[in-house]
Amino acid sequence: MVVRPPDGESVCTTAGGRVQIGLMSPVFKGVVLMIPRLNIGVVGGSIGGLFAAALLTQDGHRVTVFERSKTGLARRGAGLVAQQELFDLLHLVGRDVDARIGVVAYERITLDRNGVVAYRDPTPQTQLSWDHLYEVFRSLVPAEQYRLGQTVRAVSSTDDFASVQFVDGSALHFDVVIGADGVNSVTRPTVAPTDHTNTYVGYSTWRGLIPEGALPDLARKILLDRFGFFTGPRSHMLGYLVPGPGGEIEHGSRRYNWVWYRTLQSTDLAVVMARSGKPVGSVSLAPGDLPNDLRHDLVRAAELELPRAFAEAVSAEPAPFLQAIIDYVPPHMTRQRIALLGDAAVVVRPHTAMGAAKAAGDAMSLATLLDQLPPSQALARYEDERLPVGRAIADYGRRLGMSLPFAR
Repeated sequence: MVVRPPDGESVCTTAGGRVQIGLMSPVFKGVVLMIPRLNIGVVGGSIGGLFAAALLTQDGHRVTVFERSKTGLARRGAGLVAQQELFDLLHLVGRDVDARIGVVAYERITLDRNGVVAYRDPTPQTQLSWDHLYEVFRSLVPAEQYRLGQTVRAVSSTDDFASVQFVDGSALHFDVVIGADGVNSVTRPTVAPTDHTNTYVGYSTWRGLIPEGALPDLARKILLDRFGFFTGPRSHMLGYLVPGPGGEIEHGSRRYNWVWYRTLQSTDLAVVMARSGKPVGSVSLAPGDLPNDLRHDLVRAAELELPRAFAEAVSAEPAPFLQAIIDYVPPHMTRQRIALLGDAAVVVRPHTAMGAAKAAGDAMSLATLLDQLPPSQALARYEDERLPVGRAIADYGRRLGMSLPFAR
């Protein structure tokens, strides 16, 4: 590998493939201090993995991302409530301009069952687009470092290196492996072999993401430019505008994102997954996975349970998707040369609106520490810093969940 160093630096590549940048000492001329750059594997190419990959690549590490999807993850997400960690991360990678690509809800409203605004809060709130955030960070990782169609079977580690094993029987070795492969992580069992199982909490979110122009007149009048809520005996509904798929924020080009929390017993969840052609143990459906007859059932339920404006938003979504709500907090986030990040590490409930922000915080902490300390010390410090944060957010999410009538 050929690396062009900045002025005043020299570069060599060790036999193991590790890149080292030598900083020329201004005092001892001719003496070179070698600061090791690491060979890092990232399992999972969603936004958490991309957050880490972009930062580590920017720091000069050799990073390879392995994503099992053959086509990529564009258009897989929905809306995100803006949190400071996301703005901090965008600043670190030089993309402050993208922090301004959001839609502001100028007030928060709560509807009663008849669709009347029962409560108003004038506090404004900014919403971002998962799609746009994904595209920003995908663009910061060189194409050859982002490998699609790479299904990881397992990971392993010694005190000196970590390995990634693929389903085809091949394996690659790295100085550090980061598990950013979500709630069904294949890296998690290696880090927490006796405690790596998710706990389903008994309710799920149905979601939709539609062009604002697809909303009927009543729904547009009541819901647009507001952050709307409704809580009933069996469900909790919320919705807000996000930028268009390409980051558009002009009126008419935005999208409406709705999130409908509903009770769904584990047996019923299994039936939905089976009828949607998903493997046993699946906990989510992507847009287009849900059969038409189950979508019609969802629309009918919305008409019975929700205020009319929200029911119209559900009906306007041709391909609703599903996310089961689960809890998981690990005993550890690291083991030898492996670190967990984002949902692979700690799963927090969507009520917190902090899942992406937590992943951003994980990525910033891990990248900073790997730039300052040897890997074993960096990973130990990373766990000390981020596991308490993840636990606190998870606890907060459980408390919010308990406030819902159907979760008591």
